[in-house]
Amino acid sequence: MSVILGLNAHHPDAAACLLIDGRLVGAVAEERLGHREKHSAAFPKHAIRWLLEDNGLRLRDVRHVAVARNPYANIGAKLRHLLRNPTTGLPAVRRFLHRQSTSAASLRDLPRLCDEDPARVQFKPYPVEHHLAHIASAYYPSGFEALTAGFSYDGSGDFASAMLARCEGARIAVQARVTLPHSLKHFYTALSQFIGFYGFGEEYKVMGLAPYGQDRFAAEMAQIIPDSGPGLFQIAPGWLRADVRLHKRLYSSRIIDLLGPPRPRDAPITQREKDIARSVQVRFEGAALHTLKMARNNIGAPRLALAGGCGLNGVMNARIPRDTGFTNSYHQPASADDGTALGAALHCWHTGLGRAERFTMRHAFWGPGYSDDAIRSALANAGLRAEALTSPEAAAQRAANLIAGGAVIGWYQGRAEWGPRALGNRSILANPAIPDMKATINARIKRRESFRPFAPSVLAEDAAKYFEQDLQSPFMMHVVKFRAQWQGRFPAVTHVDGTGRLHTVDAETNPLFHRLIAALKVHTGHGMVLNTSFNENEPIVDRPEQAIACYLRTDLDALVLGRHVLVKRGGT
Repeated sequence: MSVILGLNAHHPDAAACLLIDGRLVGAVAEERLGHREKHSAAFPKHAIRWLLEDNGLRLRDVRHVAVARNPYANIGAKLRHLLRNPTTGLPAVRRFLHRQSTSAASLRDLPRLCDEDPARVQFKPYPVEHHLAHIASAYYPSGFEALTAGFSYDGSGDFASAMLARCEGARIAVQARVTLPHSLKHFYTALSQFIGFYGFGEEYKVMGLAPYGQDRFAAEMAQIIPDSGPGLFQIAPGWLRADVRLHKRLYSSRIIDLLGPPRPRDAPITQREKDIARSVQVRFEGAALHTLKMARNNIGAPRLALAGGCGLNGVMNARIPRDTGFTNSYHQPASADDGTALGAALHCWHTGLGRAERFTMRHAFWGPGYSDDAIRSALANAGLRAEALTSPEAAAQRAANLIAGGAVIGWYQGRAEWGPRALGNRSILANPAIPDMKATINARIKRRESFRPFAPSVLAEDAAKYFEQDLQSPFMMHVVKFRAQWQGRFPAVTHVDGTGRLHTVDAETNPLFHRLIAALKVHTGHGMVLNTSFNENEPIVDRPEQAIACYLRTDLDALVLGRHVLVKRGGT
């Protein structure tokens, strides 16, 4: 038996996964467990312990620990940056050495963290360059065997911000890299901070705000990202700060000179911020499309395997089949840095061990799941008496009845999703046809900005009926336009520009959620439900106790935990 533990450690979205004989058996981000800090960069000790326990293994059974980091990658680019920027470069070297020491110490400390005798632990570390791990996370599980373009882009990892690879069979051959200071994600993050969204991971708010604006700052954005000609994208010098540490301001004073004073976080959002958001999104799309068209021409194949944090930009993703020549694409559901844990493990299996057998990821439900006994115990400890139905299938019917009657429900089933999207196992659900539902959930349950949209989860067989693009999006990776006749019918999931973040649900990969939506269709006539993550300004709920706590402290009307149903007074 070959057991490979994959890690993203000491880096945002820390995570771990486990492969047994090349097949994924579990994957979870550290933020869901332990201290539950969003985008946790801690060593994923809770994730590792859960994976081993869930599969009845000990650390002594692990033969390889694949780590999504290779500090010696891109060493030439690092040295050139140091020479050009000695003031910021020398502190960066100190941080690099400290991180190296911390990472090595964490691996040495694994036996203690796992209550294991160090003498019985014999795993071999296997480092994988950051973006190579991203590409591996998308290509290997894609099911593509023929020639495929692998592409990854994000802020930075191992001093690169993007990578293009030629993928075929079990081989990934790197064709090109973009190294710092050039980074589309840093451009997007810098302008997100300027608009007032400077919390880590808040770039998605800019994507949500952009449709409210006009592309009034196109000329200004073109100064920051000039046309690249035949090359890959570039950031013009001087617009982003050389010190790109996390949680630090990325935009330089030149951007203030260009656009005026930045918006304080607690100040009202004006039309200027909406227009900047629009121009940022438009320029980002233009640079990404340019790069992907080059990738299509250079690799010469119509298949694309995509990952990296920028791969979560659903508006851009919907343009790929329309505008790049890629007619078949696979998007890793954990496209942010949590997914690199999986990519590192798969690269170890295929390249490190030379194994050709492929695992195909058709669903994203690889996180923790809890038994009926655990749910009943959590309810009892909370002093709650729930209606116990005969089965989860009966609970799906009950949930559909509640949603059709106007209730907002917490839906907690099976194993948790891998990646940032709630795909029907840890979700808040509601009727998308109720006009004020979006405002109600944003204000009273999610407690977040009013402009932020929610996703329509649609029966896969009905998607083409409602949306202009005939896409399957099982991982909620595409923002697409509703057909004209449906523009006003689902206000709770239709954004101001007539789009929705599409999630297609099929009976094979999530039969229970499919059953719920099909039951709702009997009531409403439409196989569609509003879907958003089951949380309230925290990581998505993991344990039943957390789902119950969220239900009790918010204005959720009902909670369906497995086959157990709670309805607040006044609920349907």
